Amino acid sequence: MAGWQELSEALDDYTVSCNSNERLRKMQRDWTRVLHFICSDTGQPFTMDVDHGEIVATVEGHVGVPDIVVTTTSETFCDMFWGDLNPVQRYLRGEIVVKGSQEDVMRLDAISYVIWPES
Repeated sequence: MAGWQELSEALDDYTVSCNSNERLRKMQRDWTRVLHFICSDTGQPFTMDVDHGEIVATVEGHVGVPDIVVTTTSETFCDMFWGDLNPVQRYLRGEIVVKGSQEDVMRLDAISYVIWPES
């Protein structure tokens, strides 16, 4: 199980990777969403704010009204944010649960393919 400190470090690395990826930023320039995350093993909640394709904040707890809710284990979140696994296969197996509009789920899938093209 991962605690908030480890999740926070993984999120920081993920934020840098996403925000410095020009292709991803261009592709997501019209995407502004609030994402809520829930660690199924610890109950740890956290929030990510995306504004015009840029991750502008990640905070402990749930803030705002979510457009998307993602649930999986704390270790899976860390591995995903550090790039150690591509979440698509875990999503297809039901290990990652995403609740949101079909368009938003498709956007997350596209983000995965840009960030983890070899997986």
